[in-house]
Amino acid sequence: MNNERLKNPILEVRSLSVYFSTEEGIIKAVEDVSFEIYPSEILCLVGESGCGKSVTALSILKLIPSPPGEIISGRIIFNGRDITKLSEKEMEKIRGNEISMIFQEPMTSLNPVFTIGDQIIEAIELHQRLKRNEARKKAIEILGKVKIPLPDKRIDDYPHQLSGGMRQRAMIAMALSCEPKLLIADEPTTALDVTIQAQVLSLLKEIQSEMDMAIMLITHDLGIVSEIADRVAVMYGGRLVETGPIDDIFNHTSHPYTKGLLDSIPKIEEKIKRLNAIPGQVPNPMDLPQGCKFHPRCSMAVEECRNIEPQLFKVNGNHFSRCFRWKDCC
Repeated sequence: MNNERLKNPILEVRSLSVYFSTEEGIIKAVEDVSFEIYPSEILCLVGESGCGKSVTALSILKLIPSPPGEIISGRIIFNGRDITKLSEKEMEKIRGNEISMIFQEPMTSLNPVFTIGDQIIEAIELHQRLKRNEARKKAIEILGKVKIPLPDKRIDDYPHQLSGGMRQRAMIAMALSCEPKLLIADEPTTALDVTIQAQVLSLLKEIQSEMDMAIMLITHDLGIVSEIADRVAVMYGGRLVETGPIDDIFNHTSHPYTKGLLDSIPKIEEKIKRLNAIPGQVPNPMDLPQGCKFHPRCSMAVEECRNIEPQLFKVNGNHFSRCFRWKDCC
């Protein structure tokens, strides 16, 4: 990545906080989250279920249901425009066109009563103002690009006629149909077996390079991260707890939570043994612990961790950690 790109992020999220009002109380799903994504970069947002990853992604596209959700504070700047201040009509021009999203489960995201071709063509007609026959040609072309065999035939298939891997490829084709500048992929390989996962990840990286597109990949699997990421942002309890280039995150881990996620990955070279697991449970977002949100599960916690919430400390360069004892993690 050159210096010019480092100066000009395509997306800047600054001090984003998203709350949900429920009968039981306020859920602080995302709290004071800041990060940026640069052109042609793959940023992986990592963490356990319930840590705020998907809410962060949906906030970028202003898809948080309101009520009960609300962006309480923060700015989301895409190509110099603050998305939080745009109207719904203005957002419709951005969604699926400049920013696209691949959702977790393609079978629930694809409409079962329309062919995959109809669903891709609709997006192309809407955003690129092409005639039906031109949009169909482009849809066939994009289906071929995501390596769906016989795209001129499969374009007329319904979602139930495709395998899980092919449905995910169709979702990717739909997301890429308008050549977005930013692709948000929310757990795109969760429902797929390991072999198909590898194919989808390879496909995303290949297309990202070909289209010069930025990707924000959401996952809980650091094994996937190691295969595809340029930078990593680790979330816990609605907060970023560690961010940095992929090499720093893996080789100079500076937060106990990130270390726990890495230690839980099975390693081929080690003898068969019980996998390490992070003790305890993800905290209830309506009843987060005082101080560091990870301290009840952390073997390194000291009294300071229990009473004061740490800020992000600069480890080096672009590597930051929300831990008082980050030096002891390295």
